[in-house]
Amino acid sequence: MYDKDLFLEKVKENNIYLGIELGSTRIKAIAIDNRAKIISNGIYEWKSKFENGYWTYDFDLLTKGLQSSFKNLKENIFKDYGYKISNFKAIGISAMMHGLLAFDKNMNLLTPFRTWRNTNTDKASLFLSELYEYNIPHRWSFAHFYEAILNKENFVKDVDYICTLSSYIHYLLTGKKVVGIGDASGIFPVDDSLNYNKDFLKKQMI
Repeated sequence: MYDKDLFLEKVKENNIYLGIELGSTRIKAIAIDNRAKIISNGIYEWKSKFENGYWTYDFDLLTKGLQSSFKNLKENIFKDYGYKISNFKAIGISAMMHGLLAFDKNMNLLTPFRTWRNTNTDKASLFLSELYEYNIPHRWSFAHFYEAILNKENFVKDVDYICTLSSYIHYLLTGKKVVGIGDASGIFPVDDSLNYNKDFLKKQMI
């Protein structure tokens, strides 16, 4: 266990950070210090399900899982250190990359979350890889979205925004649409400027 006196020192210095991780089987809330040493954690278990031909998660559990893991973290910190934590210096969010989350202009989810486990994007992956002369894996968000376009899925016409799970959690917490470079590179190819590849964006895809 993390040293109690050191913990209280980090509280006074405002040097405690919150990490949120949405993994394949667990949602975790983790408190660390400024040297990335783990202070405590909270856990909520969830699992994917195969529904209508896709691996997905029950999004009704998303908010519940975040709240439960954070509550569990706070309870563990109080149990171990006798302190009711309420502030963190910063928050970091990590989650399963790739897959597809598609929203309309009002940020309503248009189709159940298609996770990275779904590889039924053969047509899109092959076509885009040949078009760009660049490997577009089956799991990438753009491959999922383009496969839906090729299949003439009804939700496509209403899509205003697509993102990864971690960027959606960021939106829920802040109201801002932000995608980190790691996740962005699994949505669509990026170039040396760390922006989406402009030459690829100009290609005629239909």
